[in-house]
Amino acid sequence: MGDEDPWLARDKLYHVLFCFSLTLIFSTLANLTRYPFLRRHSIWIGSIASLFAGAAKEVADELGFFRSAGASSRDTFADILGVLLAGFALSLVKRCSRPNNHATDHTRWVSLV
Repeated sequence: MGDEDPWLARDKLYHVLFCFSLTLIFSTLANLTRYPFLRRHSIWIGSIASLFAGAAKEVADELGFFRSAGASSRDTFADILGVLLAGFALSLVKRCSRPNNHATDHTRWVSLV
């Protein structure tokens, strides 16, 4: 299996990029809804939806719907890596886009003294 399914193959890059992209798309869609719960948990929703899509692809590979050698744990690892990278990127963007209320809170505290 090691020679047939190398770690550094174009297929693994496709899996990383596919799950990375799906996580971004699903997270963005959840963020655009009017429901605060979905917006608050958009990264988790995007990540879970992407992992389900990756798992469905592996099931389809195993059932022979695509030309492949079947399901692969290395493909699954690449899917998870793509989701983790996207989740990390989305978390950074969310953290950087929040307004910095720390200075405002500090100013209010000083003005009360």
